[in-house]
Amino acid sequence: MTSVTRQPKVLIWDIPVRLVHWLLVLSFAGAWLTAESERWRQVHTLFGYTMAGLVVFRLIWGLVGSKYARFSNFVRGPAAVLAYLKSLRSREPQHHVGHNPAGALAIVALLALILITAATGWANLNDLGGGWLEEAHELAAHALLLLVGVHLAGVLVSSVLHRENLVRSMLTGRKQVTDTDAPNAAISRSRAILGAAVLAAVLSFWAWQWCSPAAADRDTASTAATTTTAGANVARGAKREHHDKH
Repeated sequence: MTSVTRQPKVLIWDIPVRLVHWLLVLSFAGAWLTAESERWRQVHTLFGYTMAGLVVFRLIWGLVGSKYARFSNFVRGPAAVLAYLKSLRSREPQHHVGHNPAGALAIVALLALILITAATGWANLNDLGGGWLEEAHELAAHALLLLVGVHLAGVLVSSVLHRENLVRSMLTGRKQVTDTDAPNAAISRSRAILGAAVLAAVLSFWAWQWCSPAAADRDTASTAATTTTAGANVARGAKREHHDKH
């Protein structure tokens, strides 16, 4: 098989794509770490809403964004996914400048699961569907965690097989392309202004939610409910003890 020549690194990922990616990583980690704590429920909810908003933006950017951000550039059918996976067994696996077909499948699934997890979390928070919604939310969150693990494994395998650091590429936005990819491979702009606007929107949302009187009221109500429940339990226990003595 004819070998290919590596060209200098070029700009592939714009700033909005990279920023959304790492904000999703941060928000998912924060939501997972605060999932079981009533004390940190506001933070958990904050990260959940953030993830939902970022996914909505990513879906829009996937339609109108730069070359490699568009779904039309990297989403392929089952045949393309299987062909790519089979090529991994060869000495020269298929090389894609943007997302490979298998990675694209994982990305679409991740975006869908994030929306499902956020929607069930919101419904559960507002007591819209009973106990089954809480179970659905937990199931979606665990499925999301599993898929994140699969995605990370795929990134590691691809980095090794293609001899490129995909994590660093998502930080710098640059990837090394081949001589076949080189013509018109790079995107023309990093879209820094849009990236700054996305970051400003997220930080503003965090500040607004954290300082919101409604959030403070929810925390107060939650604390009061917890205290009332605990007090009722103590009272029932004392009553039973008194009854047993007599």
